[in-house]
Amino acid sequence: MNDSKVAVRLIDAHCHLNFNAYKDDVDEVAARSLEQGIGFAVVGSQSTNSRRAVELAEKFDGAWAIIGLHPIHLFSQEVDEDEEAFKSRSEEFDPEFYRRLAKSSSKVVAIGECGLDYYHLPAAVPSETVKNEQARVFRAHLDLALELGLPAMIHSRDSADDIIKILKEYAAAGKQVRGDVHCFGGSWAEAERYLELGLYVSFTGIVTYPPRAADRLAGKETLADVVRKMPLERIIVETDAPYLSPVPFRGKRNEPAYVKHVAAEIAKIKGLPVEEVEEQTLMNTKELFRLNR
Repeated sequence: MNDSKVAVRLIDAHCHLNFNAYKDDVDEVAARSLEQGIGFAVVGSQSTNSRRAVELAEKFDGAWAIIGLHPIHLFSQEVDEDEEAFKSRSEEFDPEFYRRLAKSSSKVVAIGECGLDYYHLPAAVPSETVKNEQARVFRAHLDLALELGLPAMIHSRDSADDIIKILKEYAAAGKQVRGDVHCFGGSWAEAERYLELGLYVSFTGIVTYPPRAADRLAGKETLADVVRKMPLERIIVETDAPYLSPVPFRGKRNEPAYVKHVAAEIAKIKGLPVEEVEEQTLMNTKELFRLNR
């Protein structure tokens, strides 16, 4: 049983309380979330912080862990995000390590975050080499998830066509992957392809950001347009903390408690009571992670 003794009204399905951004106050950040009835899943990006994710999940009722190797950590490179710049440490994916870690705790509810990232490509390595290695390791994560009966937490950045191609290969072979496409920021056409594969799609604080003026003036599809079309039964909410803080905290460090602002914005976009969005996304997250079984 993965369920918690704590009754939660909402779950942040993807955060990184295992990152250094919280090294001084993780207990306080977790408490702020849990006191509001908001649970959270702590997501690993390498072996060390995947182990830390499990430690945090074991420490807090209302917390769970997701373990895996992020595609940007297959090769060393300088990574510059809006919130921080850092150097990624290269790491080989060791299925046995993650297999043992997953089996060590019932709080491990998914494998990831795994996938393809064509936005961050190291300059010193041919792009095809990087993409081929990312695809190989993504498949290894999917194989492990299927073996353990767990969903995949999927990272897709500038790589949707290849992600979908790989997932379709698995489906055609009778290996249906359960999972969530995290931090979705693509088009409705792209979202539909994920929905056809039976996946959930999760949204972050990005939904609270106004569209770029140029896009709005050009009448381009916005993320709000995508949310409006998305069946509520397939939506999951997340923060991706410490990144992508929603309005009114944009520009500050994010934390799981702020996921309520994501749910509230989705309710506003869809013209629904926020309680309905919270209830349904909670149900969706529990179904994805099989928390009630």
